[in-house]
Amino acid sequence: MASWQHRDIKVNGVPVKAQAPIIVSASRSTDIPAFYADWFFDRLGKGYSAWTNPFNGVKSYISYDLTRFIVFWSKNPEPLIPYLHILKEKNIKCYIQYTLNDYEEEKLEKVPLLVKRIETFKSLVKILGKGAVIWRFDPMILTDNISVELLLEKVKNIGDQLKGYTEKLVFSYADIAMYSKVKRNLKTNGIPYHEWEASQMEEFAEKLSAMNEERGWNYNLATCGEKINIEKYKILHNRCVDGDLITRLAWEDKELMKFMGVKIENVPQPSLFGSIELPEGAILLPQNHYFISTHKKDPGQRQFCECMASKDIGEYNTCPHLCEYCYANATKELALDNWKKHQENKYSDTITGK
Repeated sequence: MASWQHRDIKVNGVPVKAQAPIIVSASRSTDIPAFYADWFFDRLGKGYSAWTNPFNGVKSYISYDLTRFIVFWSKNPEPLIPYLHILKEKNIKCYIQYTLNDYEEEKLEKVPLLVKRIETFKSLVKILGKGAVIWRFDPMILTDNISVELLLEKVKNIGDQLKGYTEKLVFSYADIAMYSKVKRNLKTNGIPYHEWEASQMEEFAEKLSAMNEERGWNYNLATCGEKINIEKYKILHNRCVDGDLITRLAWEDKELMKFMGVKIENVPQPSLFGSIELPEGAILLPQNHYFISTHKKDPGQRQFCECMASKDIGEYNTCPHLCEYCYANATKELALDNWKKHQENKYSDTITGK
């Protein structure tokens, strides 16, 4: 299944080809909801935006003419709230990957206070529904001052407050050696980080799973892009862009379901014995409907990433959160320079205003 088609659009009166994704990711590369919500919804209204390939510098265009679903990623999605009605008017559904960490004392992130971010989480759930706001504690980072036990305490604090507000907790172990930018940023910023050992990953997974049951959270636990197999603790490999969740939230969108190859079925009548027999793997929907998963992994993603194909519209080196462990910014200075350029030309077709 391809993630987009193409459309002819005009840019300053000049015809150009634009990718026309059905499913948009906004964004793995930067925090669009926190810093660029006004830009994004302006571009959505204009029908297109532009994106610069980080590897070859080539500028390409994205048409929103066919967009039916958006996956938002954010550490502070509060600025989205005034704009969500626009998606409803355009019949575009969404869900939010909400990274809600607690590194306040350690000052690893420049984000609003935890209490404020939890309020935002609950506000979004009231607007979008419980399944449409996913809690991420990502990454789980170890330092001289942050131990496995302390991380579990941080998770417990947030988990208790989000009980009943979300279905899932997604986490990842900070794999610093694998990402040169992360390693360089941590060293530059003087953070005394530690790599996770396999035994620590197992310990954390086991205790997190036990906590989930003991405290009655009933969260679906999942890891993001992790090689380690901890399914014995009821922790699965996550699908951040999840075809099944998209179907659950937008199953009445016939165009989207056709694109995804999902067939919505009616729940059969009960048998003579009063039981309802559904096919193996059936996922129930409202109004006596169900579907069988057709989720397919995007072959362009990392080996252990289970996401389906989508078009990411963000750009690296543009996130002013300035997290000490950042993988998306080469340096803080570059990110701040691009943020300044954006503010000087806020409604350019690109995030950077170039």
